[in-house]
Amino acid sequence: MVTTRFGTAVALCTVLAFAGCGPRESADSAEAVAANEAPPAAVARPGAASAPTWQEAANASYAGPLGMALTLENGEWRGEPYAEGGASAPSAGLARDFLLSGDLDGDGADESVVLVWTSSGGSGTFDYLSVVERTDDGSVSERAGAPLGDRVHVRHAAIVDGHVVVDTVQAGPEDAACCPGQKMRRTFVLEGDAMKETTAEDQGRLALADLDGDWTLLELGRGQAVPAGVEISAHFEGGLIAGKAGCNRYTGGIAAGETPGDVALAGPLAVTRMMCPPELMDWERRYLQALEGLRKFSFTAGRLVLTWADGEGVNALLFGPAMPPEEDEAGS
Repeated sequence: MVTTRFGTAVALCTVLAFAGCGPRESADSAEAVAANEAPPAAVARPGAASAPTWQEAANASYAGPLGMALTLENGEWRGEPYAEGGASAPSAGLARDFLLSGDLDGDGADESVVLVWTSSGGSGTFDYLSVVERTDDGSVSERAGAPLGDRVHVRHAAIVDGHVVVDTVQAGPEDAACCPGQKMRRTFVLEGDAMKETTAEDQGRLALADLDGDWTLLELGRGQAVPAGVEISAHFEGGLIAGKAGCNRYTGGIAAGETPGDVALAGPLAVTRMMCPPELMDWERRYLQALEGLRKFSFTAGRLVLTWADGEGVNALLFGPAMPPEEDEAGS
């Protein structure tokens, strides 16, 4: 499963600058990488040793991030303020639900890879891949880690043939730190107790086409998780957006701006006129209003973030990849 920052509060910081991962490689992983496609979510190997869960990793200790030992509690850590009574303090945490599991060293036991974000209290946010493993006594500890960089956005991640393959959007030579636009495919390998980056493949600049696909809305702004029974979706293709807004269907055009990730509606949305229960109509109204203020798109641990602005400020829509419909057993 995937998703990050990873938590809405931290994701919103990325926005104002808002995961699929799977446990093990599928048969066509190598072909997908060779074709420059997103690595597919991997499938767990039968009989593999139990890999650490995200919750276990969320309460483990880490040595690499921030250059000091720290222990997370429920996926978060906050240090002491730099100045007595001050608000600025170092912090760290796990990208929520981001977890890759597989045998990275060939010993028959599965490790897990999590995404750790760190902040020294300023505007920068540094991310790390961390490998955690289950020890002989059953506890979970960090084995190795590797830095991804400052304000790096993770589009996709998977374990392919024992390697960790991560598709990122990061700052290019002429990009401001706030607005990364360079797509890279980075590959990491576990060697002993070290996580080493072996290749970094340039995949071009972030473009409107990188939105293409099907997404399901998870959060409509900070702390506003979409409740069960409310279906809001977005399908992007060829400069168009369409989907279900909760009750009605909508469609419209989108246009890119000058800065990587800039996006806005290219005109009014066309919306059907069905009536639904008031609560559902309220979610629909707020979602469509957010789309009208659309400003930027980005990614966080495999999830899509659409930043929108209105008279009250800036907020974000958080989407997860839409799950394919289950096949009808009678027709399979």
